[in-house]
Amino acid sequence: MEIGICTFADVGTHPITKETIAPHQRLRNLMEEMELADQLGLDVFAVGEHHRPDYAVSSPAVVLAAAAERTKTIKLSSGVTVLSSDDPVRVFQSFATLDLLSGGRAEIMAGRGSFIESFPLFGYKLDDYDELFSEKLEMLIRLNEAEKITWNGKFTQSINNLGVYPRPYQTKLPIWVAVGGTPESIVRAAQYGLPMTLAIIGGMPARFAPYAQLYRDVYQKAGHDTNQLQLCINSHTYIADTRQQAGNEFFPPYAEVMGRIGKERGWPGMDRQGFDASTGPQGALLVGSPQQVIDKILYENELFSHTRFLAQMSIGAMPHTQVMHAIELLGTRVAPEVKKYVQQKNGKAHDATTS
Repeated sequence: MEIGICTFADVGTHPITKETIAPHQRLRNLMEEMELADQLGLDVFAVGEHHRPDYAVSSPAVVLAAAAERTKTIKLSSGVTVLSSDDPVRVFQSFATLDLLSGGRAEIMAGRGSFIESFPLFGYKLDDYDELFSEKLEMLIRLNEAEKITWNGKFTQSINNLGVYPRPYQTKLPIWVAVGGTPESIVRAAQYGLPMTLAIIGGMPARFAPYAQLYRDVYQKAGHDTNQLQLCINSHTYIADTRQQAGNEFFPPYAEVMGRIGKERGWPGMDRQGFDASTGPQGALLVGSPQQVIDKILYENELFSHTRFLAQMSIGAMPHTQVMHAIELLGTRVAPEVKKYVQQKNGKAHDATTS
């Protein structure tokens, strides 16, 4: 299993200490986080795209390109690229450039976006939400397949046998599709044979298991090699030396973020009792000591048999020193144990099928 980190590069003011993290400082912190993750041997670092005042990154490729010069082996991914409101040609060119700079470490994680600010900003209609993503994903895949493209677009430009440059360092850019539990999106990713990221930010992880099974069923039915199937689980994560410390440090900024977004969407606020319940053995939050987070990742692996786990960290105005310590624990304590267990599990499964 690959293990990595995802962040939206949150900015804002800590609800308890009142310390403010401004965009300039958040991006400097982010470089240090990515550099540390690389030094610890984590597999991937994903950076999200938003167009709101509470997040510092609107162009993941620019941030990842800066990180490419400070890292050596870690894969550099968007998390996500809001493809519905972007130009697939420019997305491909940006990540191909990143791939060249990084020596073949770029990935695109494409999604429809959980916020809507980018649609009016770039002149798109929300009524076309699904059609935009469907057409642009197909175009991005075509761009990745061949140097020259002929394309007749409805929501995109039409192209007559033109080359798109630069080409990536890799033969093709890895393109993942990120979903939040919409069956249509899951089916689309499976039919194309693309790797899929399933974001679990609330509720019980077990209720998402049918989505993973749907992905596998459609993937196989579409004729793709199931040995190449890649499934990622993305969960809100925070690790400290003890469960109590993790909860005390993570809850205030997390509750502030969820409360703020909840007001926009009609969600109820998050109290400490509900938060603690979500950090329990079968809850959605991976918040606790290293061993508790290990146990939760392995519990999710029993549900999903996923090949990658992304820990979404630094939610809200988390102090930089705390985030760095959580990354250190992920890299030194959690990742080695999870990988060891999954490798043993897969080895036993292989032995059982060949005996």
